[in-house]
Amino acid sequence: MKKQVIPVIAPLNGEIEIPSDKSISHRSVMFASLANGRSVIKNFSKGADCVSSLNVCRALGLNINYLDDKTIEVISDGQLKAPAAHLDCGNSGTTMRLMSGILAGQNFNSVLIGDESLSKRPMKRVIEPLSMMGASIISKENRAPLIIEGHQLSAISYTSKLASAQVKSCVLLAGLFADGVTSFTEPAKSRDHTERMLKAMGADIKIDGNRVSVSKSKLKPLNITIPGDISSAAFFIVAGLTVPDSEILLENIGVNPARTGIIDVVRRMGGTIELLNEREEQGEPVADIRVKCSSLMGCEISGADIPRLIDELPAIAVLATQAEGVTIIKDASDLRNKEADRITSVVKALKLMGADIEERSDGFIINGKTELYGGCELETFHDHRLVMSYYVAGLICKEPVVIDGFEWSKISFPEFETLMEKLKGG
Repeated sequence: MKKQVIPVIAPLNGEIEIPSDKSISHRSVMFASLANGRSVIKNFSKGADCVSSLNVCRALGLNINYLDDKTIEVISDGQLKAPAAHLDCGNSGTTMRLMSGILAGQNFNSVLIGDESLSKRPMKRVIEPLSMMGASIISKENRAPLIIEGHQLSAISYTSKLASAQVKSCVLLAGLFADGVTSFTEPAKSRDHTERMLKAMGADIKIDGNRVSVSKSKLKPLNITIPGDISSAAFFIVAGLTVPDSEILLENIGVNPARTGIIDVVRRMGGTIELLNEREEQGEPVADIRVKCSSLMGCEISGADIPRLIDELPAIAVLATQAEGVTIIKDASDLRNKEADRITSVVKALKLMGADIEERSDGFIINGKTELYGGCELETFHDHRLVMSYYVAGLICKEPVVIDGFEWSKISFPEFETLMEKLKGG
């Protein structure tokens, strides 16, 4: 579906509530499936990726019911059942990578499949440590489908070259079924929703800096209200900072320190962003975020910044076009392994819109401040974050832009356009 984005002529104003956090939604339904008892999950994500996780858990014999349109209950005896068919992860890399850790230690075989886009994404990063634990995973060129033969697993001490919450979670989940103590060490601390949730559910888990260890554990049922997703809030943060005279309030956003890299970068660039009504809910920090249009300066984003904002980098690239001076984004080569090659794709699209941006092997260099002209059609390669980043860029262009594949925004954020329209009318 092609969508024309018309530049806005008035400020964005108002208050909105961002839909629930994808990362926490994925984990909540998976982990509840491993617990003995009834779990209640409020504000579960409606995004297609999280629904993929829910459907995979159902296919493994779990009794999962909607109590209302945002609340689910998961009833489990703590034991998964052999699936009757292949387990379809849709477009969700989180579903495939985390479920591979869970399934590797079961007493049955299973096959994880995905759509065309997911089937091109690298899975060696989880196949390698799981194989070291004794898992048997058959794949072609380390990509989906993954044929998993369930085995008793042995603990390992694994040091990852990549700071990745998905790989870390996969190994820790396998560790719940392994003999001994499984540890995972990463070069920088990635998001820690898995550690927080497993600890709250009674897992034997220890955290020491960038090293996390877990032993075989039984999980207690989970009752949780999921906060808003800061990765989804990022598009509105960028819009609020760049559309002239805008001021918006984003309510009930998860502000886990492992996820707030975008807030730190905005402050580094001189943007006006405030955290209000800070609190903690089920072990996760939550706040309201107020954003005002600001004069921005370029900065460097690299190293330990990257794991804390990897998903937000396409939106941050749009932000950087409106900052004075040079913005350098580096150490982000894993952007090439997302739904699309987000480095090449972002550079091509922003150049078409009129940005001064240069591609590097591990990121890009953006010279600002530049006026975006638009008047072009943008290819999104089935990538939801590119869709929404280009939509925000379209708001500040001189001429309309056309986004090809706008329907892919529904993968993570089906309410995106409705909420943006609300702020336009504010």
